[in-house]
Amino acid sequence: MKVLVVIDMQNDFISGSLGTPEAVEIVPRVVEKIRSWEGPIYATQDTHQPDYLQTQEGRVLPVEHCIAGSWGWKVEQSVREALSEGAGRNDSTLYLTKSTFGSRDLAELLAQRHREQPIARIELVGLCTDICVISNALVLKAFLPETPLLVDAACCAGVNPQSHLNALEAMRMCQIAVVNAP
Repeated sequence: MKVLVVIDMQNDFISGSLGTPEAVEIVPRVVEKIRSWEGPIYATQDTHQPDYLQTQEGRVLPVEHCIAGSWGWKVEQSVREALSEGAGRNDSTLYLTKSTFGSRDLAELLAQRHREQPIARIELVGLCTDICVISNALVLKAFLPETPLLVDAACCAGVNPQSHLNALEAMRMCQIAVVNAP
């Protein structure tokens, strides 16, 4: 079994308060990846509360984003529709909210699933390569060190193009396969 993890494909990271042209550009490729995926899909949502600016992250990055229930917190519409379609085709599609860059809940769920039925490969796509994608890849590597992890670089975007490339190289160094890199 192979698993797809769709990281934080939310409005605020695409066209909202922290959006970038590179994030907008990957949306159709992420939608196609979801639509063609055979197997379980897990989708994360960065989730903050109205007191975000008083948190450590908010003091370092003082841009309100992904406030629970807001337009920016929602998964981008075409991605959400593809995930909904996938739920009928695949054995499961599960949304997970997370308040930190890496999701321990995601790692624990996949580790449990792996104990029940071995996972042959986990593939990650989404935003932002240099923050949440790399964080989740490393958390998953810690929980499932013998399970191959793959990141599709063409379905990821970073805060900027250089930090995207830096994150891809860091993941390679941690034995995470990177495909479709520029």
